[in-house]
Amino acid sequence: MIRFLCPFDPRPIRLLVFDLDGTLIDSRLDLIHSINAMLRRFERAELPGELIATYVGDGAPTLVRRSLGDPIDEPFFRAALEYFLGYYRIHKLDHTVVYAGIPEALMRLASPANGMQRLMAILSNKPVNPSRDIVQALGLADFFVRIYGGNSFTTKKPDPLGVQTILEETGVAASEALMIGDSSIDVLTGRNAGLLTCGVTYGFAPHTLEGAPPDVVIESPVELGELFR
Repeated sequence: MIRFLCPFDPRPIRLLVFDLDGTLIDSRLDLIHSINAMLRRFERAELPGELIATYVGDGAPTLVRRSLGDPIDEPFFRAALEYFLGYYRIHKLDHTVVYAGIPEALMRLASPANGMQRLMAILSNKPVNPSRDIVQALGLADFFVRIYGGNSFTTKKPDPLGVQTILEETGVAASEALMIGDSSIDVLTGRNAGLLTCGVTYGFAPHTLEGAPPDVVIESPVELGELFR
C-alpha cells in the first residue's frame, strides 16, 4: 500500500531520479560474493551476507572499508578495494536481476500523461561503469536519459551535486522532480537538492527510512507504476 507521509501532488513532477541497487535491481548476492572473495584473498574471515548488505549504499570504497573493519593501513585498503572492483567487474551479473515488476512500472511511468512526458535518470553510489553496464545488460538503459555513478562527480550521495547536475542537464526545476530509493541516503540526497522523496521498502535498507522519512513510501515495484495514477 502506498503511504503518503507528507502532502504529495504528483502532477507537476517531470523527472524521476532513481537509486539503482535495492531500488531497480537486486544485486545483493553479487556484492556479497565479491566482498567475501576479497576477504578470502587477503586472508580475512568471510562475513554473513546479511551484514554485508547493510554496508551497501555509500559506494564501493565505504563498502570495502566497512567490510575490513575500517583499517588504518591505507596501502592495504587500496589493494583490497582494487581487488574487489576487479572481481566485481567480472561477476557483477552472475546473480543480479531486475526486481519483478520494475520493467512494467518503468514502462507505465515513461508513458505520456496529460500531455507531459516524464524523464527518468539513475544516480547511484556504485561506480558509473558497472552501473551503466548492468543497466544495459538487464534491458533498462532505454528508459533513462542519464545514468551516473559514485565516481561521476567529486562527491557522492547524499551530497546534492549529482541531482543538481541532472536537473541542470534536463532543464527541470527541483520542485518538478522526485528522488526514489531504498535508503536514508537517497531521501537525504533528495532533501538536500530540494526534491520530493519516495522510499521503497523492498530494497536493501528499508530500516534506515525510519530515521529519514520520505514524502511517500511504497512497498512494491508495482506501486511505483501506480504512484502517478
